[in-house]
Amino acid sequence: MNSDSLFALHREWEVLPLGEACRLGGGNVQTGPFGSQLHAADYVPEGIPSVMPQNIGDNKILASGIARITHADAERLSRYRLQEGDIVYSRRGNVERRALVRSNEDGWLCGTGCLRIRFGDGIVYPKYAAHYLGHPSVREWVVRHAHGATMPNLNTTILSELPFVLPPWNIQTWIGDVIEAYDKRIDINCRINQTLETMAQAIFKSWFVDFDPVKAKLAAIREGRDSLRAAMSAISGKSDTQLETLSSEQYEQLAATAVLFPDEMVESAWGEIPRGWGRQRVGNVLELAYGKALKSTERKSGTVPVYGSGGITGYHNTPLIQHGSIIVGRKGTVGSLYWEDEPFFPIDTTYFVRPVAAPLTFCYYALQTLGLEKMNTDAAVPGLNRENVYRLEVLLPDSVTLQKFDQLVLALRKAIRANVDSNKALANLRDTLLPKLLSGELSTEALSKPVGAT
Repeated sequence: MNSDSLFALHREWEVLPLGEACRLGGGNVQTGPFGSQLHAADYVPEGIPSVMPQNIGDNKILASGIARITHADAERLSRYRLQEGDIVYSRRGNVERRALVRSNEDGWLCGTGCLRIRFGDGIVYPKYAAHYLGHPSVREWVVRHAHGATMPNLNTTILSELPFVLPPWNIQTWIGDVIEAYDKRIDINCRINQTLETMAQAIFKSWFVDFDPVKAKLAAIREGRDSLRAAMSAISGKSDTQLETLSSEQYEQLAATAVLFPDEMVESAWGEIPRGWGRQRVGNVLELAYGKALKSTERKSGTVPVYGSGGITGYHNTPLIQHGSIIVGRKGTVGSLYWEDEPFFPIDTTYFVRPVAAPLTFCYYALQTLGLEKMNTDAAVPGLNRENVYRLEVLLPDSVTLQKFDQLVLALRKAIRANVDSNKALANLRDTLLPKLLSGELSTEALSKPVGAT
């Protein structure tokens, strides 16, 4: 049985429905268990992970917070257990995302709300299939054929009918392994960015929540030690001995930062705070400005990210905001926070931040401490009232300390942005490979892995 290919082909490679490709290897396309087979009460703190739609990332399973079932239930539902090389899809919502099952996920359960593709042996190379299914043209086909006007729904019939190009095995392995290398490089950059973001959050907490440099000075004064050196150790995480290994320039820069912090705590209505610092209402520190409605039918092709309360919802050709800012979820995903470096378009389910008395970096990390996600003021449609946010208070240090924090964090965010831009370039290159290989414009002999991939 042949299907029309989604790509131009330079050779007479077989094009067949995905379900048929699975059957040739002894596999199939199968739904996960229905709700009647697995209830909410069946989930346990420890046990076999059950992959739900929210656990499906971009070609990987997101294990954080994953639901689990007992070994007895896993045995009862053994026909739904995953094997290495399977691919899982969400049946509802974001139906274009898929995840390849790796060796460490072998034996997990294809949970409620998911579909599982199994290729069997010797016909389809799973990594090739995973990257074929991840190509924008294939993802668009899946979305277009999914049922449901308000929420797309995917089923085994639709997936089984997807046109699938089946090159010879050696070509599949070439394509799968090389494109996988691009994904690994992208994943490395993402993990680096997570580390950089964690570092920025740690600096904010250490300086403005735990007051580590100030407390280090106080402890040193009580013990008769050098208070400046103590603060330098608290800021850098280096021992007194390790400070001696710094270059003179590094030492002076660190000392210049440490001297900014007071060596005294004073009583206030909110407990002890560093001398010279004060509490301010959020409304005095920043403005939450309204986004603007922009229906999907009104958007024009472009590269400007369009933000809703759930993050980027698409792209447009013209920004509403001509510079970077912070996007705050107003309706829907209340209190969500997103940092954007470039011009963007926030829609009317969001606010964006205009700094007033503190740099944008400080505003971003201060907002993370306020519990905005718990401030829903509308029972029907979750909503965030900005006047309620304005009445909250944050501790504001002196302007020089704010400038130093901004300088340090902007350097981290610059590195994050460089990795984001690198990932965009890698993803664009990755997505051009498959059509060029299938069309013959590029041969497998010309393939190479991206720099840094293994």
